[in-house]
Order: sequence, then C-alpha cells, then structure tokens
Amino acid sequence: MSHVINQHPYFGIFFLFVVTMVAFNATLFLARFVSRKLAKLDTEKLKLSIYECGPEVTKQPNTISTQFYLIALLFILFDVEIIFMFPWAVDFLLLGWFGFAEMILFILLLTIGFIYAWKKGALEWHSIR
Repeated sequence: MSHVINQHPYFGIFFLFVVTMVAFNATLFLARFVSRKLAKLDTEKLKLSIYECGPEVTKQPNTISTQFYLIALLFILFDVEIIFMFPWAVDFLLLGWFGFAEMILFILLLTIGFIYAWKKGALEWHSIR
C-alpha cells in the first residue's frame, strides 16, 4: 500500500501543500506570540506627550463622517462599472445586436442605481457643524 502512495503522480504536490500549510500556521503563531510578548502596551502616554514643542495634545472624538465612506463606495462602484464598458466598445462589431442589447440593459441598471442613490441623498454633502 505504501508504494501506491509514493508512486501517485500528485503525491509530491500534496506533500508540499501540507508542509506549506504547517509552515504558514507555525510562522503565523510564532509571529503573533513574539509580537504580543515584545509589544509595549502603555503607548497611550507616549501618544499624548508633547513632541519637541507645541500645544498640549487633547483627545478628540472621532468626527469623520460616514459621508466620506459612502461617496468613496459609490465612486468605486460606478468607476468599475464604467471599466466594464471598455471591452464592449472595443469589440462592438464582433458582439452584434446581442452585445448591444446587453450593454443597453447594463447601462439601464447603472442608471437605475444612480437615480436610487441620488433620490436617497447619497450624493448630497452634509456639513458637520
């Protein structure tokens, strides 16, 4: 039975996969263990200390608006959708009427999403004051 395992064509790949997984997990465990033992846990005083000169550092609440996140998410969404139009534009003649109909449907769905975001007020900027 052992000669069947050694002569299997994918035995070497399987063995390397197992060794790699064990080495990865061991390295991950060792790195986490060492970093937790060596890390300074009292860095709050250092962060609040004055560096060379300047005013006393005061803690402020996080006032970053979620509007930044929403605008960035919408930008990435619409940007990626526009990128999908470039291959269609290059192979327009090759795709024919079927490709044209699919792109019209794609643009229609993109427009519906844009109108929905616009109606929900996702594109309006609200100032924090």
